[in-house]
Amino acid sequence: MLFEIHQLEGVDPIGRMFSRDAKIDVDEEGYAASVSYEGFSAQSSRFATVDEALAEVAKKLEKKRFKGLRSRLNFREDRYYAERTAWVNHTPLVA
Repeated sequence: MLFEIHQLEGVDPIGRMFSRDAKIDVDEEGYAASVSYEGFSAQSSRFATVDEALAEVAKKLEKKRFKGLRSRLNFREDRYYAERTAWVNHTPLVA
C-alpha cells in the first residue's frame, strides 16, 4: 500500500540536476522505498522506518554515481507536507 511520496533530488551520473518521486510502500513487514530515473530503478528492502528505506535507495543510487542526494516528504496518504518538512541529505555533492 502506498504510504508516502518523498521528493528525491540530486545530480545524475552525467552532471544533470534531477528530481523524482520516491514512493514509500508499507505492509506488515515494514517500509520499502522505490525510485525510477531514465530507465534505472532502485528499490530498498523492507525496514522498520521510512528513513532507513530511503537511505538504502540513496546508497544504491550513489553506487551508480548519483550525488548530492536529498529528500523530503511531499505526501503522506492524501495530505501535502512538502513546504513544511526539512530536506534530509543522503549523499555529499562532491564525492
